[in-house]
Amino acid sequence: KPDDPKLLEVANRVVAAGANLVGVLAHAGESYGLSTADALVKAAENERSATVRAAETLRAHGHACPIVSLGSTPTAHFTENLEGVTELRAGVYMFFDLVQHGVGVCGLDDIAISVLATVIGAKPEKGWVLVDAGWMALSRDRGTANQKHDQGYGVVCDEKGRVLEDVIVAQASQEHGILAIRAGSGKSMPDLPLGSRVRILPNHACAMAAQHDFYSVVNGESPEIEARWERIRGW
Repeated sequence: KPDDPKLLEVANRVVAAGANLVGVLAHAGESYGLSTADALVKAAENERSATVRAAETLRAHGHACPIVSLGSTPTAHFTENLEGVTELRAGVYMFFDLVQHGVGVCGLDDIAISVLATVIGAKPEKGWVLVDAGWMALSRDRGTANQKHDQGYGVVCDEKGRVLEDVIVAQASQEHGILAIRAGSGKSMPDLPLGSRVRILPNHACAMAAQHDFYSVVNGESPEIEARWERIRGW
């Protein structure tokens, strides 16, 4: 907090230890509990204002503090004022995901990342379709579980990326996913024969992408792979 005495205490300790204090950094984690544009605009300004004031406090006490860094995808999209900010580092900004959709940042059609999976079986008596993508491909992230719409382990689209209404990955094991109709829906499972392919939109793009070595880049509904982007990994 910009008015917390510990701000200067920490800054002085950093410098006394021989390190360089180059700036302040914030992440508006509370924005993920919001769901309206007005609330997100307010959160964005609160994040900006508090971080800029923290930098001003440090400068007033002899710390140069050249970097003022913000980073939250919801607030990055709803900010109306970046005065005093030098860096914006929103992580899911380029792809979006189902958590962002639940917060109200994007539509399903805006999500630009998916896992391509193949139908390998079915249990019609249970209303299940089995695919070869489990939590090793999708991650265990269940970030939408506490949102208005629980998306299971992901929303299912056809191979061209068109959403199959109310079809989600309801369960996942290490290597396999179970597609089912969302609880409470009156929809029927679409025809997904063996060997057909589906795309699964992730709850959390970061967690899902971390399961893979590279991105295969396609343009819209075209199946042609236009580029391969290697991921920078290692931690």
